[in-house]
Amino acid sequence: MALIKDNWRHWVSSRSQQASLASSLLAGFAGVAMLVDADGVILSVNPGFARYSGHPAHTMLGRRVTCLDVDPLHGDIGRALASSLARRSIWRGVLQCRRADGQILHQQGVFQPLETRPGESLRVLVTLHDITDLYQGALRDHARLESLQGTLDRLPDVVFQLCQSARGNLEFRYLSAGLQALAGLAPHSVMNDAETLLARIEDDDRQRLDTALAQSAVSLTPLVLECRLALGDDACWIEWRASPRRYHDGDTLWDGVLLDISTRKREEQRVKKLISTDMLTGVLNRRAFFDYGEAVRALAARHGRAVPIAMLDIDHFKRLNDTYGHAAGDLALKAFAATSRDCLRPYDLFARIGGEEFAVMLVDTSPVEARIVLERLRAAVEEIRLDVQGEMLGVTVSLGLAVMPPQGSLELALSRADEALYRAKHEGRNRLVPAPGYPEPDGLTR
Repeated sequence: MALIKDNWRHWVSSRSQQASLASSLLAGFAGVAMLVDADGVILSVNPGFARYSGHPAHTMLGRRVTCLDVDPLHGDIGRALASSLARRSIWRGVLQCRRADGQILHQQGVFQPLETRPGESLRVLVTLHDITDLYQGALRDHARLESLQGTLDRLPDVVFQLCQSARGNLEFRYLSAGLQALAGLAPHSVMNDAETLLARIEDDDRQRLDTALAQSAVSLTPLVLECRLALGDDACWIEWRASPRRYHDGDTLWDGVLLDISTRKREEQRVKKLISTDMLTGVLNRRAFFDYGEAVRALAARHGRAVPIAMLDIDHFKRLNDTYGHAAGDLALKAFAATSRDCLRPYDLFARIGGEEFAVMLVDTSPVEARIVLERLRAAVEEIRLDVQGEMLGVTVSLGLAVMPPQGSLELALSRADEALYRAKHEGRNRLVPAPGYPEPDGLTR
């Protein structure tokens, strides 16, 4: 075949030399090889012709080559021969042929016009190589691939293949149909432009994803990351799980899956809230206050800021419980917690430490501002009126205020606030008392 392709332009033009060379090529070809004229009449065949076609060689001489076609009038061989003759050039392609026993074969065919002298009829060298087994194998592979694709498309999650070039560019090589249900995006649009999907990831999470991809690419360890994906006015949680592999050109390819974990995250948040929330009042419990408080303390220490901390205690709460019962006490606790929460900012920490005792950590607030906020809280609590057994009862609160220095201890600051609270109780209740050394307005630094 290589000899036909490389040397046909250099064949001599005399009919005898062409015939001799064609005969030599036919004899050495492992498959069906024939020399036909411009009308498709078979002039000669190779020795292996009978074995591959099932037709005795001598019976084929003088017959048209289209007799090997599945459809002698409109078959592949006839069209290939006509195309080669019309263009006076090589035709290559896959053909369907029929053996003498009726078996249909798929053949890799080549039709090579041979140069002639002016006035001499054109001849065509035809070679057919049986690729039936390869073709049937390809059909089976295609069927398996279609079945696998159908399985992937029915999965509720998204199977993906992500490539990061040596320059850091990201490209999705594959995305299953589940992306449409997950994010409302067509897979082909994201494969054309990865940012169509990646731009929907929350900014903080996108930075974490970029970092995780970089670490996975360097260490070739699995990628596991949770992030939020914007869906219009809503958002969902997705989890990336993928395994990387490196190519010689420096590209990294991840095979993985995107999981919709929104339901799981909602359940985690619900459980987290249950664990961290006081069931009666809905504010933080003692454990959560210390957990979150340590995070606030660490952040304040890094920025060199002091944090105001207060202890609060409902006045005469035991008397209320003893006189009107625990239901009245619960009502007072809930009303107090709701009123206090309304006087604070969403990011201030407010917790029930135990019984009628509460704690406040005022985030990013100066000591002077803290006194103003807590005094406003005390006044708001004083306005509470509870309807208990037809009687309108008031509620007041005593507060002890301390400040936690930038490198201070949360426990120590709470202890000092608790000492100030004790003084507030003994000085008449319904008042705010700062701990000794609490910054005064004229000497305050933020």
